[in-house]
Amino acid sequence: MKKALICGVSGQDGAYLSKLLLSKGYKIYGGSRDAQASSFKNLVRLGIKDEIEFVSINICDFRSALQTIMRIRPDEIYNLAGQTSVGLSFEQPVETLESISVGTLNLLEAIRFSAQKIKLYNAGSSECFGDTGNLPANEDTAFRPRSPYAVAKATAFWEVANYREAYKLFACTGILFNHESPLRPARFVTQKIISTAVRIYRGSDEKLVLGNIDIERDWGWAPDYVEAMWLIMQQDEPEDFVISTGTTNSLRKFINVTFDYLKLDTDKYVVINNELMRPTDLKTGRSDPSKAHKKLGWKAKATMEDVIRYMIEAELDLYK
Repeated sequence: MKKALICGVSGQDGAYLSKLLLSKGYKIYGGSRDAQASSFKNLVRLGIKDEIEFVSINICDFRSALQTIMRIRPDEIYNLAGQTSVGLSFEQPVETLESISVGTLNLLEAIRFSAQKIKLYNAGSSECFGDTGNLPANEDTAFRPRSPYAVAKATAFWEVANYREAYKLFACTGILFNHESPLRPARFVTQKIISTAVRIYRGSDEKLVLGNIDIERDWGWAPDYVEAMWLIMQQDEPEDFVISTGTTNSLRKFINVTFDYLKLDTDKYVVINNELMRPTDLKTGRSDPSKAHKKLGWKAKATMEDVIRYMIEAELDLYK
């Protein structure tokens, strides 16, 4: 039985990855800063909480990371921990940089120090690319981060690359474009759109207040993307991969598709508030996932329209 340590198990990706690995017969250790205090509501929602052994680990503390690795002796570590919101990173830049870059470095150093054959997956982000205009980003595209979150993720990416080259660790990064699900927290714009639209559909007289809706992103379905994470870890050699659908849509279209599905008038309910604009923002995100198609045999199954439908249906189910 393979053993996997998932740091950040309580988040969207951690929950779906846990479900996938359990289906493949893994023993899952769920890492959390305070495993006794956390509710792990996403794991409860997926009905898998009782199948996971939880461990308290602070990856920003090297001793904690090393002690956990030496005790568990996992075959695979998935580093999904750290601050996950681009918007929040402008308000908490130091915490964002430390939770992502220091945490990743500690895991790498702990693996090296342990001398165990452990594979490490690092959660990267398409935000690192910044604006590439009409050119789709691939594994060779230069990073031009435009937020504290993206700077932190870029730092972690190069830490992984350095340890892979210098110490021959099996360490790799999945550079994931936007991927959504009903497990997204309310602070994420996609979940904000879905939950607000459903409340309006159910009779609320509120408005959907947003900032810049002309940004363009490549939106996929989170359960598809955790499968790519696992496939990256099953390769003979560690490599980095761009994971995406390869299709870009505007946030305006995301809103329109959502409201059309619920037969609501977008113009009646959507309000733009310039105070919600970010200091810098990535206008367009385009991707080229062809390496993942060829080497991993992976392709995204769900389109943006599918994602919206899945999220709306899940939100409506909460009211039943």
